[in-house]
Amino acid sequence: MAIKVNEESREFHLFNGKVSYIFRVLEKSSQLEHLYYGKKIRHRKSFRHLIEREVRPSCNLFEGDHTSSLEHIKQEYPSFGTTDYRYPAHMITDKIGSRITDFQFESYKILEGKPLLENLPAIYTEAGSEADTLEITLVDSVLNSKLILSYTIFSTCSVISRNARFINAGDEAFYLNQAMSASIDFPDDNYELVHLHGAWARENHVEIRRLSKGIQSIQSARGASSHAHNPFLALKRPDTTEHSGEVYGFSLVYSGNFLGQAEVDTYGVTRVTLGINPFQFKWRLNPGESFQTPECVMVYSGDGLNGMSQTYHQLYRSRLVRGEWRDQPRPILINNWEATYFSFNEEKVLTIAKAAKDLGIELFVLDDGWFAERHDDTSSLGDWFPNKEKLPQGIKGLSEKIEALGMKFGLWFEPEMVCKDTKLFAEHPDWIISTPGRKASHGRNQFILDFSREEVVDHIFSLMDAVLSESKISYIKWDMNRYITEAYSTALDPDRQGEVCHRYILGVYRLYEQLINKYPHILFESCAGGGARFDPGMLYYAPQAWASDNTDAIERLKIQYGTSMVYPLNSIGSHVSAVPNHQVGRTTPIESRANVAFFGTFGYELDVTKINDEEKVKVNQQTAFFKEKRELIRNGDFYRLLSPFESNEVSWMVVSKDKTEAMIGYYKVLAKPNDKYYRLKLTGLDPDKLYFLEGTGSTHYGDELMNVGIVLAEDFTDRASEYWQREKPGDFSSKLFILKEAAQEKKEEPHEELHGI
Repeated sequence: MAIKVNEESREFHLFNGKVSYIFRVLEKSSQLEHLYYGKKIRHRKSFRHLIEREVRPSCNLFEGDHTSSLEHIKQEYPSFGTTDYRYPAHMITDKIGSRITDFQFESYKILEGKPLLENLPAIYTEAGSEADTLEITLVDSVLNSKLILSYTIFSTCSVISRNARFINAGDEAFYLNQAMSASIDFPDDNYELVHLHGAWARENHVEIRRLSKGIQSIQSARGASSHAHNPFLALKRPDTTEHSGEVYGFSLVYSGNFLGQAEVDTYGVTRVTLGINPFQFKWRLNPGESFQTPECVMVYSGDGLNGMSQTYHQLYRSRLVRGEWRDQPRPILINNWEATYFSFNEEKVLTIAKAAKDLGIELFVLDDGWFAERHDDTSSLGDWFPNKEKLPQGIKGLSEKIEALGMKFGLWFEPEMVCKDTKLFAEHPDWIISTPGRKASHGRNQFILDFSREEVVDHIFSLMDAVLSESKISYIKWDMNRYITEAYSTALDPDRQGEVCHRYILGVYRLYEQLINKYPHILFESCAGGGARFDPGMLYYAPQAWASDNTDAIERLKIQYGTSMVYPLNSIGSHVSAVPNHQVGRTTPIESRANVAFFGTFGYELDVTKINDEEKVKVNQQTAFFKEKRELIRNGDFYRLLSPFESNEVSWMVVSKDKTEAMIGYYKVLAKPNDKYYRLKLTGLDPDKLYFLEGTGSTHYGDELMNVGIVLAEDFTDRASEYWQREKPGDFSSKLFILKEAAQEKKEEPHEELHGI
């Protein structure tokens, strides 16, 4: 890892063993020109030979200089209006109404490690040797303002993170209309855009489309990163696959409104920008104040989409997630939501908890409906005190009884919301986000508290603290079930209403920070109507997230496959639920439901008192199996093998770091008559290791498993009658394959009933 600076030519080269990033200061304008980003190249004294400058019809910065048009120069953090007509990285309105800026290079400094971002989540280092940070200071002398661009390169992975900070060093306020986290100009447009789209109950579906001239964008203006788009995009070459070819990933560590886009100009240059959505954003920056953008984490992979994903997985689970739960195995939980919804009492809860404990489940989570007069979704949000009719001894008494069973206890909150029938709303009707004189829209019969106001955040903390401080709570499910409408805060001046959505998410982060600081032992799981706020910003506070309210195993194949593009398995909330499934009405085998849910945090979302004895045996086997494998799932390398968006078959696998063990999930959505033969080619194994395939008694070298594959058909030579009498798997079938490095004395350790092999 190194940051090399050529003082004479003012060139900067950030590189490690995997990636290089090169830019320079333009001689006349003192703005920043981008030269190269990609696979690591050898350092040399100067990279001036990479400058591309020909005379083209355009406006130019300097009279007599016909190659000074910024429209034809690849840039690091461009502005609009001074010869560049492409989408800018920033825009500022000054006191005379001008939106022209001219930030020129002033200085640089190199820091060991990585500074934290003020009031924002970000990846971090634990030792200075893990990363170096380059800070470039640029100055606009007319605005009397500074712009600090920060670049961090990590030592052992192909990660470069970027952010920007604006400082008003003058005597007059100005307005930030746009402040993106990163912008980069690629020299060609031979790419496909990869992103994750969806809606409630079908989040993070993978979309791939060829770049074309003009702007292709993803965004949210909903107050959250949203179900519709995840704050992530990637550019890949058309011939890039899961395991080979070039990919550039861009992931925003932020949970609010965002914009990510690729603009292809008429000369085939592709500009990628990612950051806070400038739509309805306007931030007043007073003298002496600064504005910090969120962080964009860029990953280069020469090993395909899966190579990019593994880099994000390793980085996010070890240097974004933090606190006591970062390196701990996550407990197997049962959530009562789909078992009871709002209809429960203490006796019912304890009955489910006792049955769950007997089945090997470790954590009971009480979901919505435990507080005030909450009997359906029309009331009581904001009155966070227990309903004594349902729970005579409150959360305190229930939590103590759950712990006495030998289980941990978890609790659901939706702290950002309020209903109008509450004591909270009666005392503070002005605390909701709404526009004076206009109707306030509702979503799920609830309204949004104005978390841009510190007093609102502090009050909600005090209500939650009152419950947490007297109870034995080890887990919190933090939900958020509607988007922002009528975005207005009565606490802000009229010219600051463009700040509401960003200040709101800063308030969410602040409440998380307050709770984490006082209760560091609590495991937080974020939720937003499922996956509406499954983003890196949330992972900084909550190590896991509920991927979707859709618990159907077949739909979860797509949801979890797409989510794995960026997010590690141990961040993906995944449960076995009841059938027929409550979202789609599908009935799937309990083996398949578990075989999907294993590749995540794993838990249950059903009434275990209502399952039959055979299913109880299977649940017991499942919990025992997951306890045995959860370290592999948490720390292993994840590989996607067969895509649910392209095939009736789906497959993925996890391989231990030392390549001595692997777990493979294989799923067949619909059964087919008289079907072809199938072989499942694996990846990520050691070609020279001999592996024992549990449940078969056979051994295979890694090279065979990766090049020939697992033969999925059975050999019925001289057993034709057995073939016709065999039990047919039917629709929605699945198998788990377990590989372990073979030793001479290795004996078969089948999990036949669990794996369905």
